[in-house]
Amino acid sequence: MKRDLDAQLDARALDSLTKTVDSPRQPGGPGGRDDGPGFDPTRDILRQEEGAFVASIPVSGTAWGVIKEDDEDGGWSAPSELSTTQLRSISEQLPAAEYQPKDLTLPGGGSYRVVTHQSPGELVVVGLPCNGVDATIAELVRLELLATLLGVLAAAGVGTWVVRRQLAPLREVSGTAHRVSELPLGSGEIEMAERVPQRLTDERTEIGQVGSALNTMLDHVESSLAQRHRSEQQVRQFVADASHELRTPLATIAGYTELARKRPEATGTALDKVETESARMTALVEDLLLLARLDSGRPLVREPVDLSRLLIEAVDDARVVDPERSWRLALPDAPVIVAGDEVRLHQVVSNLLTNGRKYTPVGSTITVTGAAQGFTVHDDGPGFSPDLAPRAFERFVRGDVSRNRAGGAGLGLSMVEAIVAAHGGSVTLRSTPGDTLITVRLPEPPGVRNSELQSEA
Repeated sequence: MKRDLDAQLDARALDSLTKTVDSPRQPGGPGGRDDGPGFDPTRDILRQEEGAFVASIPVSGTAWGVIKEDDEDGGWSAPSELSTTQLRSISEQLPAAEYQPKDLTLPGGGSYRVVTHQSPGELVVVGLPCNGVDATIAELVRLELLATLLGVLAAAGVGTWVVRRQLAPLREVSGTAHRVSELPLGSGEIEMAERVPQRLTDERTEIGQVGSALNTMLDHVESSLAQRHRSEQQVRQFVADASHELRTPLATIAGYTELARKRPEATGTALDKVETESARMTALVEDLLLLARLDSGRPLVREPVDLSRLLIEAVDDARVVDPERSWRLALPDAPVIVAGDEVRLHQVVSNLLTNGRKYTPVGSTITVTGAAQGFTVHDDGPGFSPDLAPRAFERFVRGDVSRNRAGGAGLGLSMVEAIVAAHGGSVTLRSTPGDTLITVRLPEPPGVRNSELQSEA
């Protein structure tokens, strides 16, 4: 815009100079004086634009120039003469050059665009003020700055709105996380109903991935808290049951001790009962200590164990102890070798056979079957009740009193599960009336494949 306006100003200045140079000369100097050339600026200034000046700088003689100004009422007034200082500044700033627009600063008059013409004996100078161009450019700059500012503000407003709109789902996810963080998770049963809405869990978007991951984490935390609560409840129940089981023999011992003190003739019977209850309490404490060691992760002995021989010995012992039931044993041709602690594995088999003897009527058949990676114990007794089967391996869980003729603390199956788990194996129970099957799976020792041995056999 400035180049275009400057070009227009230059064209007007050149046109003004042409009119001035081509105007007829009169005898004498300017204003009729005899000290200058024939060019009279006072006459030609009337044809110039407002604010323009015309000056004549002779080779010899006195420079002369006038400037066209308007009066206070907006009308035209008589041209004003240029001061000596202004004329000297023009002479110093403008070397002789024909029809070449130049910038010139007039002292006390502002900025001008001037053109010159060197005629015989004088330099003619015509200048047009640049204030119009400068004002237009300044206004344009102000408009551009205002438009830029408005554009920046509009872009900032739109950007803020867009960002807030895009981050609204993330704030909702964050709100869910904050609400979960305010829940009391220290103890007790915790119910975490807070979840990120399903519409914010689309894993095709970044926010959806965050929402889905948060929901997955909350599900895991909820299940962990539920498991912790169940563990706490089991510990409380375990302590209560253990206290109850220990209180019974202790009360019996205290009663018979008091009886022996009051009736010396019953000392023998009292001592026998004290010994029985002490053995019972000792066995219970040893079982609890074993469970505590297994719970703490204390490692067991890991060495090859001939499970076939162990099953044969356990079944033979059961036949001697309880000939009223039918004991059957089925083993593969090749020996079954497992990795583990032989003493603890013998305890597993003994507990299962003892459990079968306790909870089956006389004449029942108990079948022990060896397999490539463990063994099974099957009986045709009444089985576990539907409400008891899911909790059969919990501690201090016992069957019906009518079936529990031999008594017990309810630690047999829980010790089986703990020992098998410590070996890296698993134990499962399937029970219906007349068909109860307990399956024990144990790891094979390194380098031994029972299935290959049985195939060779």
